Amino acid sequence: MSTTVSPVLTRRAFTLHEDWVVVVLGGLLIGLSLLGLPFAVPVFNWNNTAELTGKVFSAANLQLILAQFVYLAAVAGIGARLTGKSVRNFALGFPLVYLLTLLALIVAGSPQARGLGLEAVIFSLLAGLIVSNVFGLPDWLRATLTTELFVKIGLVLLGTSVIFGDILKAGSLGLVQALVVVLSVWYFAFWTCRKLKVDDELTMMIASGVSICGVSAAIATAGAIKGDSKKLSYVISLVLITAIPMMIFMPYAAHWLGLSQEVTGAWLGGSIDTTGAVVASGTLVGETALKISTIVKFSQNVLLGLAAFAISLYWTYTNHPNAAEPEGKPTLGVIWERFPKFVLGFIAASLLFSFFLAPETTDGLKAGLKSAQGWWFALAFTSIGLETNFNDLFKQENKKPLYAFLLAQTFNIFVTLGIAYLLFR
Repeated sequence: MSTTVSPVLTRRAFTLHEDWVVVVLGGLLIGLSLLGLPFAVPVFNWNNTAELTGKVFSAANLQLILAQFVYLAAVAGIGARLTGKSVRNFALGFPLVYLLTLLALIVAGSPQARGLGLEAVIFSLLAGLIVSNVFGLPDWLRATLTTELFVKIGLVLLGTSVIFGDILKAGSLGLVQALVVVLSVWYFAFWTCRKLKVDDELTMMIASGVSICGVSAAIATAGAIKGDSKKLSYVISLVLITAIPMMIFMPYAAHWLGLSQEVTGAWLGGSIDTTGAVVASGTLVGETALKISTIVKFSQNVLLGLAAFAISLYWTYTNHPNAAEPEGKPTLGVIWERFPKFVLGFIAASLLFSFFLAPETTDGLKAGLKSAQGWWFALAFTSIGLETNFNDLFKQENKKPLYAFLLAQTFNIFVTLGIAYLLFR
């Protein structure tokens, strides 16, 4: 009598199961917030040594940090258990990841880092890279890292901050610009990568990172195509590094060109890839520029879920068909199986906070959920750093992706300037 292996035990079904776990955990975090158990929000910003010791390391703030650790460890531990990882090894490894991330957030809260608009994720990535490359990691600890779990939970929570109503009230211009910029820049970046013979995974991550919303888009794309975390780390590094000179010099370029605050804000929000750098750059110009730049950036964020869905369909139809499947186009069942379920969580969270919850309710939950989202992303970047070797980041064959990224970003700057001028002058 023949026997068959249950699909639940296959690797593909297991990956699908992990995606559903992410949706469940994201929903759990949102549900706990709605039930009055919000995520603790400690203070990490400080201006001098006295504030560092008196605010960040005060007894009250340390209690909030401890509560935050317990909250994160419990949720991540549930995720590790449901995805089949060793809970014992996870319990030994997670405190290291948390402590490195905590250190990164404290450094990011310094006046120097805030003045440059540097986000915590770049410091958490650097912290992981330093530990991995200087000290090395034992195999058991490396096996406990749950980068994808952290990333996808953060993406589900990101949906709570993408409020359709706020963007629609600001008018349609931001949405029009976002749509035109994303489509044109994405295609140019894709075409450039193909011309330079960049591999398929890096091509998709670079195109999304440059055109949509930087780090979040690169992460979402990596999740949609199940991309290599080392390649994702490389793209994230490019996004974060190039955002710094753009953030500093673009406001001065706008002043030299005689652009209005409206046009300048639309230009900044549409071309700078990280939200923190957009806010810092808009602040240098003025209140109106800050408002417009934020609206345009949020408009691009709205497209993230749709973009991840489209990318997953494209990837399924054109790349790496499963060897066990017959040749030809995948069936609807295969498309559904490969579809990244965190996108459903992202969209559901956005719809819930946009249309089903009262504004006073969402306003009361924003701080805690925003902090939780930032923490999951920061934990993910720390884990990516711990998994990555400098030699992999800067080896010879990575020059072509670098050239492709810089060319695409240059195109992004000029095409966004033209569209912003036409729409917002």
